[in-house]
Formats: sequence, structure tokens, C-alpha cells
Amino acid sequence: MVGAALASAGSVHWGGVATSFLIPMLVAPLLGWLFGYLIMLAILWLFQHTSPRSVNRGFKLAQSVSAAALALGNGLQDAQKTMGIVVLALITVGRQDTYHLPDWVVVCSAVAISLGTATGGWRIMRTLGRRMIHIDPARGFSVEAAVSIIMGFTALVWYAPISSTHTTTSAIVGAGTARKLAAVRWGVFVNIVCFWLLTVPATAVLSACVYGLVRLVF
Repeated sequence: MVGAALASAGSVHWGGVATSFLIPMLVAPLLGWLFGYLIMLAILWLFQHTSPRSVNRGFKLAQSVSAAALALGNGLQDAQKTMGIVVLALITVGRQDTYHLPDWVVVCSAVAISLGTATGGWRIMRTLGRRMIHIDPARGFSVEAAVSIIMGFTALVWYAPISSTHTTTSAIVGAGTARKLAAVRWGVFVNIVCFWLLTVPATAVLSACVYGLVRLVF
């Protein structure tokens, strides 16, 4: 949005960009690491005298609840941002003059996000759950619980958009470091962070280029 606005010589409210984008995008991963670390630390302390087999079996069942909460949090965040952009486009082209959310936008966004997760999400999950760190049921529960809390708070209380992927990645690192630092493959994590940093300017440049192309054609 910022890249397209700059390319069109439009005005950008940089204060809003800072408070509604930059600050939440920086704070959420830090909270993800902290919550993932604390919840996993609590699990290690509470079940220190329980056999690993019993712990894994119990948290496999608990993950049914935490995974559902994580899915709800993802809908509260990523789905809302997608639908907001669609509504903004409808207003821009004159299809509607209010921020009313049509039912077809909700359905199309849900279908698109679900198809994207089902077809392309496995590669990301494999990177986070195998290449960066090995996720066992206890770690998985702590990550899902941490991210669910953060996404629920930012969506319903703070009203701030955050990235569920960034927050989840940081929570995984937090859950891993609760046991030992060597549990995390730090090279993979650094590569992920570098791509995070490149994404923001890359999308701005891409949207500006698309705007220029549209202006040339129309």
C-alpha cells in the first residue's frame, strides 16, 4: 500500500504506518519468543518427573485445542487483513462507498487462504518444524498457545495487524531455547529473518512497479 501510494504521488500517513505496522511487527515476534519460552519452561518444570512418553501422549491430545485456537487467531489476523484490502479496492473503484464487508468477500478470502495453506504451507511447516528445530508435542502446544494468545490480544484488544508467520517462528525459537540454545539451528533462523527484512521494501517496490504498469496500459 505504501509503495503504490508513493508511486501515485499520494499522501502517506507515516505516523499511522509506524503505530499500525512497524511497532506491532516488531513487538509481536518478541512477544512470541517470550511467551513460547515461558510456556515451554513451565511445561518442563511441571512435568519434570513424568515420563516423556506420557508427556507426548498428553500433549498430542492438548494440541487439538491449541491448534484450533491457533487457527482462530490466524483468522482474526491474516484473514482480516486480506478482506480489508479487498474492501479497500472495492471502495477505490467505486463499487461501494462504505466499509461494509460483503459475504462473498468473506467466503472468497476463506477459500483462498485455505487453498494456499493446503497447497503451499507444507514447505513452510517443514522448515519451521524440522529444519530450524524439531517440534515435539509439548513444544508444539507451547508455540500454538503462545501465538493464539498474542494474535487474540492484538486483534481484539490492540487492534493491530501482525504477521502470524513471524510470531509463530519466534515462538518456536523461544520454545526451543527453553531447553537449550543448541536445539535451534540458528543459521536457518537468520536466513528467515533476512527474508523478513527484505519483504517490506520488496513489496513496496513491486506495488509501485505494478502501479506504473497499470498507468501505462490504462
